[in-house]
Parts: sequence; structure tokens; C-alpha cells
Amino acid sequence: MVNKKIADTQKEICSPGEYHNTDQAKTPEADFPIIGIGASAGGLEALELFLGNVPEKSGVAFVVVQHLDPTREGIMVELLKRATVMPVFQAQEHTAVQPDCVYLIPPNKDMSLFHGVLHLFDMAAPRGLRLPIDFFFRSLADDRQERSIAVILSGMGTDGTMGLKAIKERSGVVFAQDPTSAKFNGMPKSAIGTGLVDVVAPVEELPFKIIAYLKHKPLIIDRSEPALTDKEDSAFEKVIILLRSQTGQDFSLYKKTTVCRRIERRMGIHQIDKLATYIRLLQENPQELQLLFKELLISVTSFFRDPEVWEHLKEQVFPELFSGRAPHQPLRAWVPGCSTGEEAYSLAIVFKEALEHLEPTTNFPFQIFATDLNRDAIEKARQGFYTANIAADVSPKRLRRFFIQDEHGYRVAQEIREMVVFAPHNIIMDPPFTKMDILSCRNLFIYLTPKLQKKLLALFQYSLNPGGILFLGSAETTGSFSDHFAPLEGKGRLYRRLESSLRSEFFEFPSSLYPVFPGALETAVTHPQAQKHIPNLEELADQLILLHYAPAAVLVNDRGDILYTRGRTGKYLEPAAGKANWNIFAMVHAGLRYKLSSAFQKALRQNSLVTLKNLEIDTDSGKHTADVTLQPLPETKGQQCLVMIVFTEVRMPSLTEVPGGAKLAPAHRNRVAELELELAQACQELQTFHQEMQTSQEELLSAYEELQSTNEELQSTNEETTSSREEMQSLNEELQTVNYELQTKVEELSRVNNDMKNLLDSTDIATLFLDKKLCVRRFTAQTAKIIKLIPVDVGRPITDITSDLSYPELAADGRKVLRTLVFTEKSVTAGGRWFRVRIMPYRTLEDKIDGLVITFTDITALKTLEAALKQTQIDLEKRIAKKDMELNEAGKRLQDEIRRDCKEEDTDKTPKSEKHGSDHHEQEQ
Repeated sequence: MVNKKIADTQKEICSPGEYHNTDQAKTPEADFPIIGIGASAGGLEALELFLGNVPEKSGVAFVVVQHLDPTREGIMVELLKRATVMPVFQAQEHTAVQPDCVYLIPPNKDMSLFHGVLHLFDMAAPRGLRLPIDFFFRSLADDRQERSIAVILSGMGTDGTMGLKAIKERSGVVFAQDPTSAKFNGMPKSAIGTGLVDVVAPVEELPFKIIAYLKHKPLIIDRSEPALTDKEDSAFEKVIILLRSQTGQDFSLYKKTTVCRRIERRMGIHQIDKLATYIRLLQENPQELQLLFKELLISVTSFFRDPEVWEHLKEQVFPELFSGRAPHQPLRAWVPGCSTGEEAYSLAIVFKEALEHLEPTTNFPFQIFATDLNRDAIEKARQGFYTANIAADVSPKRLRRFFIQDEHGYRVAQEIREMVVFAPHNIIMDPPFTKMDILSCRNLFIYLTPKLQKKLLALFQYSLNPGGILFLGSAETTGSFSDHFAPLEGKGRLYRRLESSLRSEFFEFPSSLYPVFPGALETAVTHPQAQKHIPNLEELADQLILLHYAPAAVLVNDRGDILYTRGRTGKYLEPAAGKANWNIFAMVHAGLRYKLSSAFQKALRQNSLVTLKNLEIDTDSGKHTADVTLQPLPETKGQQCLVMIVFTEVRMPSLTEVPGGAKLAPAHRNRVAELELELAQACQELQTFHQEMQTSQEELLSAYEELQSTNEELQSTNEETTSSREEMQSLNEELQTVNYELQTKVEELSRVNNDMKNLLDSTDIATLFLDKKLCVRRFTAQTAKIIKLIPVDVGRPITDITSDLSYPELAADGRKVLRTLVFTEKSVTAGGRWFRVRIMPYRTLEDKIDGLVITFTDITALKTLEAALKQTQIDLEKRIAKKDMELNEAGKRLQDEIRRDCKEEDTDKTPKSEKHGSDHHEQEQ
């Protein structure tokens, strides 16, 4: 019953020759491209240009997703049919997509693609922020994988931006309309801003570029044997060498299929079918090398990917990490390959939520180190600003709690951003972060070779603390490292680091392609297989003395950046919160910072030794006293100015102790009394200051609570305003679409009216349109010559208008026609002219009677000819009657002569009469 209803509806939408059978040839794995087109305000004009330039029999299917008014049925299908020769259908539930067809999303629906079949979903809300383009693009990416193609056309907002990230993650390709040619450039600019768009061009050029890409796309990824030939392998290695020389990054450890797929896409965009030609392009065009580098570093991620895993992390993993941990003991996390930061911020948000549910309440510091090879992605992550599309992945509660919304999107709250430190880092070549409690490396292993995966897993075990958590992607496992990582219960790829010795054949520290700083050579870690150096007794003694008896020392440059440390510097230095900063003035304890800075400048200025005596240092373990010595090192050619800072701990004797137990002298006792008095006064002043500060703190706390309350009210108002703005923006986009449809319809109606006017004028037939009440609706110019009509008479009853027409029964005959629906015809006169008046019912396209149509055909010439013919007929009849009379008179005369002859014959009866009669008869003959 439902299928029949869908078929009937589709028959109504499509013309008989274009009916699309949804049951025909459902080939789930049909080998043809499906192009998803996203458009919004101003998109109808762009769609007409796009589809109008698609060549016939292209073998491609087009699925159009546009923001439509959910409360009305649009006329988009009819409008698009005029722009293309391809059949245009409004998508129905379970519609099989066929090539060389266009499918349009219906109003108030979300649409997805599954095995080449379209499925419809009801919208969660009729108004507000709706993202049907993102919804379809994600399903297109999942269904078509590397064959998926997305096109972004004119529109407001950012719908489609998150969806195209899914397209790129599956190795698809993205095209976008040039913002300068778009009526509304919001959607194209947002897509281009991600750096994931492959081609940007005017809308009329996009179809040709897509078809050219499909025709020239190499088919390496479709081979049954993915192994490269020797010639192809050599060309592949040349590309890797060019990339390394340009960017310093080595992609030889990436999976060849992954790298080849990225290279092939760039070749397809440039319509190059030979790898040697593309290598020549790379050599001649450094910009293409940079684009290929970014192509290999596709920054595709999202907030809270795999939500079940994040819930498990919040409800079970974090509470286990909290248990048994001392208060204020920090947790550390590392997120390698963080891309634009969504993963790192998701981890910080989940930590905050887990901490809020902790009982009793404890404030555990949490520091996240997020790294990535792509510097552009790191810069974007530091900004913490994302488009409004993240509402599809982040719950409204989290958006209110951890994000700040403005007119362009959402910005991560300051408290979350302060928990994350972003930095460029190559996980393959740079040294790792260590002593981590959580390590989240998701969807990175799928691009790397198994050999590199093993090395990274060994590196991750080294980086994690005992019992630390490893968080992998849904398609990744620890493989042969099952004795080093134990999986946690649950569906996610969560593993706990086990206590086991690391096998030396797998463990190698990364080595960078860049030269190592000379000062770091002494702390470099040697390879396990390197030749072991056996120290002698003198070296062992020196190491023992330096470790336990030598003072702590730090070597810095003239800006205070730490280059080298020796000894136990933990009493004097500590890492600063926030972004990693290895400057001595940022790491030194607050009590030493001011004096150390002054002495450092003095040592540099005088280039001499400077010593600070008996400096008190307040640490968690108590107060310490130390002497600080600053010694500038002699400058050598090619080396910068260096300063050695040495911290020497000093034990201070008690003020009241005297060696040998001797009593204090009177002068000393007076001095002690003075000091005690000063100390008492200082304590009293300190107590007063403490009370005043406590009062001020209470007042500030009260003011803070009031401000917080006001802030909550303002935030609530802001949310309501934002919600209203989103609804208004959505409504505005829908109105833009409806307005363009109506404008197109008005233009079409104007053309029809012009055609109708010219048609009526060309026939030279007076026509009068009346409504059901016999009021004038419209009339032609010829009608005004018969009936005294002017433009202001429209709407007046025809009976109230003066007319030369000799037809008093006009109104009565009109009502009769409306009643019987049978037309009438009469010949009447008007001003000495004759007209044939024909009254017919006015039928609408819906076959409804909505008035009368009266035509006046001039038959004066016909009537004149008819009168002339009648007069000619009368004259002929008179002439015929006269001839008849003449014939009758001649006949009578002839009869009289015959009678006389007969009488003469009867009187003459002689014998000769017969002879004479015979002769006479012969004579007469």
C-alpha cells in the first residue's frame, strides 16, 4: 500500500515520459559516481547554471540537498526540469539512484544514502539550526568511500563544512563554487576555509571539471593487485624524495596505498594520467608540492567521535585514575595527531565532567599536550573556534557549559583551552612526551605501515606511566603488543599499560632529519644496539660526585632559554602552567625571579661573576636557603653568549645558638629584644593586613557571585537570542528559496500573459471575461469599441455599462450558460455593424467553472453579402416569372393555330383530300 502510494505520487510529479520506476535495476554496488550537491539561499540560480552545463549521458547521478521551507510544497522540481535534459525527481523513501538523473530532497526531511538507495528521515525540529547537507554528505562518504564527490554552491551559513570533512576522510573529492560568483558566499567560504576543497571555480565550469576529473582519474586504487611495478615504485620514491626535500617530512613509512590514493587525486584534478608527468609538475611547481603535502596531512576529526567510548571514559576510566591519587597531583595526557584540536578539547571536557561527578570533590590538575605535524591545523586548534555545525556532534548541554557562541560559530571556553597545550610535533622523528596517564592516538595507525605501528606502540608504552590508558581508533588494535597493553571492558579501543619489560628489538627513539643542537648531544639516548662503553673507576667516581655532591646548575643563553641542566634542579625550577616554556625566568620559583633577573642582566652587562647570597626559597617541602652564582662563559667564534647559573644550598645557623653553649652578652640580649619587638610589630601588622584582606576577599567573593549570577542571566538571554537568530537565519534562507521560486514563477506568468495578449490581439476577435457575478474581469482592446469599456470598469457588472449592442438578453443568456454549462450563439447589431456573440463557460486548469468568456466576431461583411445575395435572388425570381408568362402566351397562340388547322381538315372530306392531305403532311414535315 505504501509502495503504491509512493509510485502514484511519483507519477504525479513526473511527466508520463519521465516516470522513474523505483523498483527497476536496484544494483547496490552500481559502478557509477554519485555527486552530492549542497545549496541554500541563492542556490536555485546556481543549480540551474550547474545542471544546464552537465553534458548529456554523463553517466553520473546528482543528488541535490537544499534548505527548503518545511511548511509548503515547493516547485523546485518543475524549475530544475527547465534547466536540464536529465529527468528530475523529488526523492521518495527507498528510491534507487540511477545515472543521468537528478534527485531533490523533499521539504522538512533529512536524506541519506545506503547501498545506492535514498532514505528519508523526519526532521527533529521544524525550525532552528538544521544541517541536512552535512547529514547527507556523511552518508555519501560512508556509502561511496573514495568515489564520493561533494559540491558546495551558493548559500548562507556553514552547512556542508563538517560533511565534506567526512568526504575527504574517505579519500573523496570536493568542489566548491567561487565565492565571488555566488549570490550568497557563506557556505562556499566556510568550505574553502577548511583547506579541504580540491577545486574552486565558477558554477558553470564545475560540471566540466568534475567530468574531466572522472575521465582522467587513474585506476591504481581499483587494481586487483595493489603492488606497484618497478617503474612505478621508482616514480613513487621520487615523489617521496621531493616531498622530503621541500617539507623535511619522510612519508616512506606511510602505507603506499594511502599515499598513492592522495597522489592520484591530485593527478585527477590536474587531468594527468602519467606519474612521470606529475613528477615533472612537482619539480616545476613548488606550490603543488605544498598542496600534496597538505593532502597527505588531511586534518579530519570531530568532537566526541564514537560517543559510547567517551561515556565509558568519563564514567569508568577517569574515576579509576582518580582513585588512589593524591590531591592536587596532576594528570597528564598526550594527543598526537590532534589535527584541529577537537579530540584534545573533547578529552578536556570529559575530564571536567568526570571531575564534577567526583565525590568528595577534589581538584585534580589536568594537562593535555596536543601535537600534530600540520602547523596550520595547530594554529586553528589554538584559536579554539569552530563553526556552528559542531552542534551535530556536541550536545546542547555541553555547548552551553563549555563553549561561547557568537554570530559566526562557537569558541571553546577559556577554562578548557587553558588545559590544552598545542605544539607542532612529528611523532615519527621527534622525541616523545613522557610520564603520561592518558595517550589518545586515534585513526593514525590506519595510514602507517605495520613496522612503524610496532615502533610507535613501543614508544607509547615508554611514554605512559604504569597503568596509563592508551586510546586508539575504532579500526586500530595493539596487534602483537598484547603482553604490553590489556584491553579494557567495553566496545571502545581502550587499553591499559601493563608492567613488562620492553623488548629491545622494537624499542627505538625517533631521530629527526634536522641537525641536533650541540648542547643536547650529551643527553642524547643511544641506540640499544650501539656499542656499549664500559666506564673506568675514575669516570664512575666523577659521576657519583657530580650526582650527589655537585651543586645544581643550569646553562642558559643570553635570553634565558635553558640549554642544559645538571644535578637536582627541582628545588629551584618547575614547569610553568600553560604553553611549554623553557625559559629560566618562567620556571624559577617566584622568590628568586626578581633578584635572579637583575643579577642576570648585571652579569651580561659586566661580563663578570655575580653572586647572590642567602636567598630564601619557599617550596612544598619547606624553606631553603641557597647561594646563586651567575658566571658568563667565554665567547668563542660562531657561538652565542652563554651563562652558567649554579644553585648552592646553604645551611644557616640558628640566631639564638652560640657555639659552646655560652650565654649572650648584654648587647646581644638588647639586640635580640629589639628584634623580638620588631617581629611582634610585624606579626601584628601582618594579622591586621590578613584580616583586611580576608574582608576584601569576602566582598570580592560576594561581588563575584553577583557577577556570576548576572553572567548566567546574560548567558541565558544570549542563548535565547542565538536560538531566535538561528531560527530567523533558517527562515531567511527558506524565504530566499521561496522568493526565487516565486520570482521565477512571476516571470513565467508575465511571459504567458504577454503571449496571451499577443494571441488575442492577433486574432482581432473582441473577447470579454466575466466572473460568476457577471462582473468585468478582463477585456481586449477590440471589445472597448463595441461596449463602452475603460480600464476602471474592471469589477463592475456588465449590466451597468452602456453599450451600443442590441442584445438585452445578454445577462440572462450568461446566467443560463453558467447554470447549464452549454454555450450559446446569437447574431446582434451594434452601431450599424453585425456581430456573432458566443457565450461560453470559463474553465480553470482544475476543471472548475469560474465565470464566462464572451467573444464578439464581426460578421458585418457576411451580413452585407447575405443581403446582396437575397436581392439577387429576388431579381432572378422576377425575371423567371416574366419569362414564364411569355412562354405561356406563346403556348396559347400555338394551341389556337393548331385548333384552326384541325377544323379546316375536318371540313375538307374530298377523295383528293387524302392525297392533298398526304402531300400537305409531307410538306409540313
